[in-house]
Amino acid sequence: MKSITIDRTKRLKEEASLGHNRWHPDIPPVVEADPGEEVVLETRDASDCQITPSLTAADLGGLDAKVGHPLTGPVYVKGAEPGDLLEIEYLDIIAQPRGWTRNRPGAGFLRDVFTEPYLVHWSIADGWATSEQIPGVRIPDGSFMGTAGLAPSHTQMTAWAEREADWVRRGGQAAPPDPEDAVPSGGPIAREGLRTIPPRENCGNVDAKQLTKGSRLFVPVAVDGGLYSAGDGHFAQGDGEVCITAIEMGATAAVRFHVHKGEAARHNITFPRFAHPDYFLPPEWAAPRNFIATLGYPIRADGTQEGEDSLSLAARNALLNMIALLQERGWSAQQAYIICSVAVDLRVSNIVDLPNVTVSAFLPEGIFA
Repeated sequence: MKSITIDRTKRLKEEASLGHNRWHPDIPPVVEADPGEEVVLETRDASDCQITPSLTAADLGGLDAKVGHPLTGPVYVKGAEPGDLLEIEYLDIIAQPRGWTRNRPGAGFLRDVFTEPYLVHWSIADGWATSEQIPGVRIPDGSFMGTAGLAPSHTQMTAWAEREADWVRRGGQAAPPDPEDAVPSGGPIAREGLRTIPPRENCGNVDAKQLTKGSRLFVPVAVDGGLYSAGDGHFAQGDGEVCITAIEMGATAAVRFHVHKGEAARHNITFPRFAHPDYFLPPEWAAPRNFIATLGYPIRADGTQEGEDSLSLAARNALLNMIALLQERGWSAQQAYIICSVAVDLRVSNIVDLPNVTVSAFLPEGIFA
């Protein structure tokens, strides 16, 4: 077994030889592993250990803003070559004893509605997360790695940076390469390295809550050794992660690698896939067993009808309706938004009954103690 052990009292920049926060093919590996060999990676939370239990929402503006996500690695997998498909088997994901969830102004799905910062601290013990800021709620363990992936090739890195820059030129939102807070700092990696905010073909920040213990992630290999890294542990998250954070935590991930020779090239696999041989959570939480749901249609607040291209509007309305439901139960709007981000699942219920394609927001009633 190989391992990468970190000191969580230190920031990533103080242990730069053990990780990175940009995607770049020239970042040197920390360890090498044989296919089938177990590797244990200790990871930092998404804030790079800046959000401590004593921090308040008023302090959030003073944090380094471009550190996300601190990743541990890379791991060089022997025998992995471009054209292969690398399988990452998650043997275990172990939570640290505390976590946090924040709403950051200018970010999140409802950033035009929630314009003030908000911060919740969680205590994690015995398979549950609880918070003094949201009394009467306990969130079950659904630990997974929010960000994990392989290094891109130089060609991919250049192409992805350009397509995102083109999107920005067309009025979209993206995070272009930026050397501020980059690790490694200085040089071409800091200047050219891709930010880890969006997921891409190398996987990365997909925030898929089903990638729990026992799951298998399949990613096309673009460089020799694959160069796998992971971080951004989540104790729990609703499908959608609507306020832009889950229950963020440091975590320890135990993984095993399997190389499927030539599989990506043979089948033209360009995007990641993932699977789980069992329930990704106990069935009563994966389903969930006892729930209430709100619906959203693509109808604007002024009554204007939209159609099948407006799933995001339907999701927005389902989420706003769920926040309203939680407010009826006595939660503040900010508390409700946090509950939605860590526990409510947004799901497409229909995409064919035009014009009102439908998104449902599922709230598991079992989280209320």
